[in-house]
Amino acid sequence: MSALFNFHSFLTVVLLGICTCTFVKMHFPAILEQRNGFRGFFWKASRIGERLSPWVAVGCFTMGVSIIFF
Repeated sequence: MSALFNFHSFLTVVLLGICTCTFVKMHFPAILEQRNGFRGFFWKASRIGERLSPWVAVGCFTMGVSIIFF
């Protein structure tokens, strides 16, 4: 089943995308400095990870627990 049709997998992919974009922006800021176009989507995801980092961390933790136990 594709991650688009399974809500649990979709949330996992979104959280991993946000965390990855934030990590890349912290280590290589020149890659994600463009705010429009295709790279603009990744810039927005990294901005979400920077601004809402406590909520993203809680989401990643709950996803990890749910993947391990369910």
